[in-house]
Formats: sequence, C-alpha cells, structure tokens
Amino acid sequence: MYAAVWRWHFYAGIICMPFLILLAVTGGIYLFKDQIDDARFAHLYHIEKQDSEPISPSWQIDAVRKAYPNHPITSYTPAFKPDQTAAVGIDSPLGALTVFVNPYNGAIVGSLDPSTTLTQRIRDLHGSLMLGSNSIGDKIVEVAACWAIVLLISGIYLWWPRGRNKVFGTWLPRLRSGSKIMIRDLHAVPLFWLSIVVLMLVVTGLPWSGLTGNYISKATDSTKTGYPDYMWYSPESKTPTKDIMQVPWAAENLPVPESSQNGVPRIPIENVISIASAEKIVDGYTIAIPQDDKGVYTVSVWPKTIKDEATMHIDQYSGNTLVSLRYDDYGIAAKAIEIGISLHEGKYFGTANLVLCLLACITLAGTSFLGVVMWWRRRPKGSMKLGAPGANHTYKLQKGVAAIVIIMAILLPLVGITLIAALILDWLILRRIPAVRAWMN
Repeated sequence: MYAAVWRWHFYAGIICMPFLILLAVTGGIYLFKDQIDDARFAHLYHIEKQDSEPISPSWQIDAVRKAYPNHPITSYTPAFKPDQTAAVGIDSPLGALTVFVNPYNGAIVGSLDPSTTLTQRIRDLHGSLMLGSNSIGDKIVEVAACWAIVLLISGIYLWWPRGRNKVFGTWLPRLRSGSKIMIRDLHAVPLFWLSIVVLMLVVTGLPWSGLTGNYISKATDSTKTGYPDYMWYSPESKTPTKDIMQVPWAAENLPVPESSQNGVPRIPIENVISIASAEKIVDGYTIAIPQDDKGVYTVSVWPKTIKDEATMHIDQYSGNTLVSLRYDDYGIAAKAIEIGISLHEGKYFGTANLVLCLLACITLAGTSFLGVVMWWRRRPKGSMKLGAPGANHTYKLQKGVAAIVIIMAILLPLVGITLIAALILDWLILRRIPAVRAWMN
C-alpha cells in the first residue's frame, strides 16, 4: 500500500510541480493586489483634496465623453473619498479603458487599460497561464489544482507517524541529521501543519475554474442553493450579469432584466447614486451604464466584508429596482462559496487571513521545489532511468481506497478524466514497451 501511494504521489508531483509552484507564487503575489495597484497607480487614483464641492457625476462623464468622442461610456465609479478620482469606463478600439477624472473640475487625470496591469497579468497567469478562460491553459491549471488535493492526501498518508512518538521528524523537522533527512522533513512537516490552509486555498479556487466551476454552478442551480427562484425570472433576457460587469460569484449567472420603454428620457446617473445610497449600498460600488434602449443600470459592489455584497438592476427610465441581490438572499451553497472566495483572497478575517494564505503559498512553492530536489538526489546516477519508486506487484487495490478514488473522481471530474487517461495509456502503451517499463521502474 505504501509503495503504491508513493508512486501515485511521485508521478502526480513530477507532472504537477511546475504548475503548483506557479500557482503558489502568483497566488502569493495577488494577495497584495490592492497594495500593488495603489502604489503603482497612486497618480491616477488620488488627487489633492480641495475645499470646493465636486461637480455632478453627469458633468464628470460628459468631460470624458468630450475627451473620448465616439467611445461608448460603459461604467462609472464615484469618488468615495475627498482625495480620490472618479473612474469612467469606456469602450476603445483596443478594448476596455478606464479614464480617471478629477471630480472637482472634470479634468482628465489619466487612463488605464485594466487588462495590462501587473496584477491582472498575474491573475491571468494564475488562472489560465495567460491563455484566456476556457482555454487549454485554464484546463491545465484546473488539473494541477485538482491533483494538488490528491498530492496532499497521499502526502499525509506517507507522512503519517504509524506508531512513532518522536517529535522531530514527525511534528518538527530534523535540521541536524544530514541534508537528506533535513530536505525530507522540510518537504513534509511544514506542509502538514498548513495542510488545512492549502486544501482550503485549492478547494475555494475551484469555483472560478472552467469544468469544475461550471459543475459547481450547475449543482447550486439544480439544488436551488444559489439564490431564490424569483431572481431567475426574466423572460425578456438571458444575458448573465457577468457579461455586463464584474460581480460577486453568486451573482455571475443572475439574468439581466430589461427596462420598460415608456417614452420618458433615461434617468441621470445622479438618480442611480441616490437609489444606491437609499438602499445602503456600501462605498466602492461601480455602476454599469445601459448600452441600448432595453438595457438597465447595474450597481454592484464586491467589498472585503462579504455581508455587504450587493448587485442591483435598475430600470433606466423609471428608476425602479428590478432585481436586488444581497448576501442575505444567497442560498446556503452560494454563501459558503462566497466565504470560501473571501478566504482564498485573504480578506475574510483580516490580516491573519492574509498572513495564513501567504504562508501557505510560500510553503506550497517551497515543498514542491524540495520534492524535485529529493527526486534529483535519489535518481540513479549515470542511468537514464526516471528514478520512480519501485512498483509493488503484489499489492491489490483495497475496497476502501477504491471508494475514495471513485468519490474523488466524481467530485473532481478532471481527476477522474486524467486518471482514466493515465490508466489507458499505461495499459495500452507503457507496460507493453520494455524500455519504457524499465525507465519508469
């Protein structure tokens, strides 16, 4: 049994190691997105506080419209602090652009392509190897994340004391017992202590993934644990809210309703801000502006405190609130997922959450690297063999282990798919070629 698990752990580790290190490093950097962006774009985000009153949001938007004629205005984020700029989203020939406006005089402070910032590049690398959603990169990252769970479980099995009561080598690493033992302990012991945090990071990242994320979304929809049925009622539109703007995960697939055209002009942006204030939407929200006669104003905020999350669709003519989705409206599954996402981003319980996530990222990257070092040191010198742990051909798969494998394959579809692919490859090709069999030990 030990030999079989070791082989599983070895092959999964060798294949997934580069991607796990990439996920850990990029994830650790992205935890500090706000701090990085604030430092890098302080000249766009902030202005000198002035004694005069700000001009109206409509005038601010008009200033952008004059500076960027023929570019549709897509969104508006008010200046929530006296030293803050307002942000106006536009569609440019090269894609989405954010224009920053001095709210006191309408002067254009500067512009930014959000897709080209360092933190967005890090996020794209973290989520899809910069190949885009639903791409091969997205699938590779998802496979690596799913198999990280297998690596964690198999690693704990290999670490398990099995009757040993020694502190060093089990609960604390042995640092004075030679480099081989020290590297082994540094590979296993720190990750054991942070295993729950690492598992949390992996599991809570899956709702964003392609296949498993879609699997989770459909499960919450079919079990009615996402949000109430009445939120789905929108016979005129099948557009999901995520196509309009960035919103909390629970609101991504919320259908966007349509405004009722009744011959009156569109309400100004000031009315929408007043509605948001009356509805006690917390600062930090963005307003998506209708792009056609049937469009709606969409107000959304994704704050650090998840209980303040809100997504609203407002009729652009009457100002009536067509849909209002708050955290309290979420079903049990959506609440759990939103809590998980907040934990994943290091926001749920403040600085301690951030530090734990950072430690987990550092530990995951470090132990993955040390796993490669262990393999490199133990591989057969002067031989072309891979150096994999030997196979125990007398081992028979136990029913309990088989049940665990099947359950994981169901809960994590890509684990099941890749496992079946590996078994087929092994049965049809690998074991039938003597040279390959010898190379893989």
